[in-house]
Amino acid sequence: MNREELIAQIFEKKSFLCVGLDPDISKIPSFLLEFEDPVFEFNKRIIDATKEYCVAYKPNIAFYECLGPKGWISLKKTIDYIPKKMFLIADAKRGDIGNTSLKYAETFFKTYDFDAITVAPYMGEDSVSPFLTISKKWVIVLGLTSNSGSSSFQQLTLESGKKLFEDVLEKTATWGDHSNMMFVVGATNENQFSLIRKKIPKHFLLVPGVGAQEGDLHKVIQGGIIKDVGLLINSSRGIIYASNDKFFEERASEEAKKLKDQMSLYM
Repeated sequence: MNREELIAQIFEKKSFLCVGLDPDISKIPSFLLEFEDPVFEFNKRIIDATKEYCVAYKPNIAFYECLGPKGWISLKKTIDYIPKKMFLIADAKRGDIGNTSLKYAETFFKTYDFDAITVAPYMGEDSVSPFLTISKKWVIVLGLTSNSGSSSFQQLTLESGKKLFEDVLEKTATWGDHSNMMFVVGATNENQFSLIRKKIPKHFLLVPGVGAQEGDLHKVIQGGIIKDVGLLINSSRGIIYASNDKFFEERASEEAKKLKDQMSLYM
């Protein structure tokens, strides 16, 4: 999916919601364990409950690969079930160089046909550029994350006076452009969005941390939205684990609709 198609979906639905598909066997409703493929059954029901309100899905690959071969089968079935108009993100956080990165790109862009993949940039340009060689696909670079440990490196002050994450944003943005590169910026960094927009005014931002991590949706939008919206706000646990009883689908739908309705106020 190219930039124009993604923007068209966002304005058609009046939503820039991304739903994270992080199926934890220990957290999904227990009655689903009776199914042959509990992970896919859970995802299928979440997709049915939320597809009206979101424009993207983001499977977190760790929750599938930890299950071995059957997890990859569940992932493939999930990908095939997601409506084709949805923007599909592999939350894989890969980061390596040369042929290894290229094989990661082939895995997620060709074998599994994702639209985008999350990538760690700290090994430099040759760890990101192989992903950019495949046309009509996106690299989503870890920019400023929402985890508590992010301050260990990302917030370090350089001799220039800039924070390390600022330098990463500026340099990485030159390796691609706003038609094939996005950046992860955690919602808990709400006060940094205006600064980040000065560094990368046209790029899409994938924003996790709304919901379970208590990022402020409205502050994020106010600081990060642009003419083309330029935001994909992700919610995972806040939607998919809103309930773990037999009514979990209804609760997931309610939470997704709530976020979508708040987003529509800015469009």
